[in-house]
Amino acid sequence: MTARIVVAAPASGHGKTSVATGLLAAFAARGLVVSPHKVGPDYIDPGYHALAAGRPGRTLDPWLVGEERLVPLFRHAVATPVPADLAVIEGVMGLYDGAAGRGEFASTAHVARVLEAPVVLVVDSTAMGRSVAALVKGFAGFDPRIRVGGVILNRVGSDRHEMILRQALDELGIPVLGAIRRHDSLATPSRHLGLVPAAERSGEAVDVVRGLGAVVADAVDLDAVLAIARSAPALPGTDWNPDDEVAAARAGLHLPEKSATDGKFRPVIAMAGGAAFTFSYAETAELLTAAGADVVTVDPRTDESLPPGTTGLVVGGGFPEVYAEELSANEPLRRAVLRRARAGAAIVAECAGLLYLARSLDDRQMCGVLDADARMTGRLTLGYREATAMSDSVLATAGTTVRGHEFHRTACTPGAGAPPAWEWAAPDGTRHREGFVQGRVHASYLHLHWASMPGAAVGLADAARKSAVRENPAAARGEVKA
Repeated sequence: MTARIVVAAPASGHGKTSVATGLLAAFAARGLVVSPHKVGPDYIDPGYHALAAGRPGRTLDPWLVGEERLVPLFRHAVATPVPADLAVIEGVMGLYDGAAGRGEFASTAHVARVLEAPVVLVVDSTAMGRSVAALVKGFAGFDPRIRVGGVILNRVGSDRHEMILRQALDELGIPVLGAIRRHDSLATPSRHLGLVPAAERSGEAVDVVRGLGAVVADAVDLDAVLAIARSAPALPGTDWNPDDEVAAARAGLHLPEKSATDGKFRPVIAMAGGAAFTFSYAETAELLTAAGADVVTVDPRTDESLPPGTTGLVVGGGFPEVYAEELSANEPLRRAVLRRARAGAAIVAECAGLLYLARSLDDRQMCGVLDADARMTGRLTLGYREATAMSDSVLATAGTTVRGHEFHRTACTPGAGAPPAWEWAAPDGTRHREGFVQGRVHASYLHLHWASMPGAAVGLADAARKSAVRENPAAARGEVKA
């Protein structure tokens, strides 16, 4: 089984992302095939991981996918597209910080325990001396099921500072794997929802990732890190397989294993991409492909038309508020999306996608698929949600319960359609209704991981296929190419 380590920290801000990305880049530069992972629902950090590793960064979130799917999804990731030599799993927040009110659940420690992976603890040692030993001892001994294999000291001030820290940690018997000095030039810029996504920084992000790899290679004992990763035991289980998941979903929904038009042609489902729409889990496209669709990318900032034959559209999360002017200026694509929606195309929009389908965003014209207007606010809406579908849609049947997360600083008016997409209990116990279901359009602030609900891919692909058949019956009969 692939060697693996979890990169964790006492809290957010200690440099997990920089160290994890640097490790991925450094090992890749050595010629190892590396598999990048992120604990929690985050989309942004995996973008930097992917630049370093040359393959998609994948999330491992017990809340979104269920604890039982962590090992299968991990096994699938390290085997795709080719088997990896090493998996680097970046944690979330502090090592033991889980979902609010649920103990260790969905914490970095939880995922490390399920994957039986040793932990490398990254510690921001700024203004810290011998106390670093007390900190590390506390984290290493808090849960005996978690094995802290070593420590990487970050933001070390000088040779003398490093000597003091190493002497303190020598008393614990936990090895210091490296000491990284302060490198302000490699800092990753942040804004209202965290780091600026790698896709928005283009060549600059590539340079930063390369620089992080060089810094880590120089300051960290990579051989020692690899030895710790290789000490992880074999991880039994089966690989998650999108084809099997789709087949099981069809059986659960009492649908034929293949629709009457399968084999004749595959519907085209466009997925929004580019700098404004960077939030997507790799499994979404894999499931849609397994469900019989051809998945292509469209950039709503620059592409003036949808891919030929598009009868399905996925508009995921991202930062349309940052690019509102450019999105609004691309009138040809906005009109194309509206025409497709009115013609019955199957459309799923999450968060940023909801804003794009709205009538306006910060007074700039958007697609107008939804009779709603959106604005930036000063309030961060963040958290896990357990939601119930309020009506039948391309994603789920009414009454279906899903687990997702919200992460935005915008507000939509109205906040829900008639019928709404979802309902969930707010922290104060009140019921909250949100999102829109309008024909074959489903738009909501809720982010979902389709590995936990493969029926969503089946529903979207089948709806897109039906739209294609209605528009081009000759293609359905195999008389012409769709």
